[in-house]
Amino acid sequence: MGVETWFAERFGEQSWVTTRLRDALAWCRKNSLWPLPFGTACCAIEFMGVVSSFYDIARFGAEVIRFSPRQADLLIVAGTVSYKQAPILRRIYEQMLEPKWVVSMGVCASSGGFYDNYCTVQGIDEIVPVDVYVPGCPPRPEALLHALLKVQEKIEREGLADHAKAASGTRRRLPRPVPQASGGALAAPPPPPISPLVAPPHA
Repeated sequence: MGVETWFAERFGEQSWVTTRLRDALAWCRKNSLWPLPFGTACCAIEFMGVVSSFYDIARFGAEVIRFSPRQADLLIVAGTVSYKQAPILRRIYEQMLEPKWVVSMGVCASSGGFYDNYCTVQGIDEIVPVDVYVPGCPPRPEALLHALLKVQEKIEREGLADHAKAASGTRRRLPRPVPQASGGALAAPPPPPISPLVAPPHA
């Protein structure tokens, strides 16, 4: 039974519904997410499990997996990101249309994991703004589904002005705290954000 039949049976042919534009858009957006997987490591294998029939991500309105950034609004970064891949990730993010959201899947994408070295980005929030972090190495499919629900909750809370700020480029991530070295001394500050067109000096 469709929505039209439900309204016709209860309210007749002349039925109408009132709501706010913000609520209508949020309802449409949260139930029609088009994910774009940026898989670089074992977390991408777990993502394959999420889109299988056993876990069935389609139950949450995110069935249409896209591999073109111009057709996606949810970027799922699954795996380790090196500094040579950082400009690619930034370019993909910039090619996505507003509104868009980012999920950092796994410890490597969220903080670099145990790859604390010169060639690995210590968290993709140095490259793109992140909306939801998913812990785990790799996280279970249920954890990614929970992150999807958190994205939907965030979409419900967002207003029209939030998307205008994002489209104008004024959306900024919070600065990462400077980690503490052993002995209480301040460690070296994190590297500056990566430009999408300039590779780091050690690349």
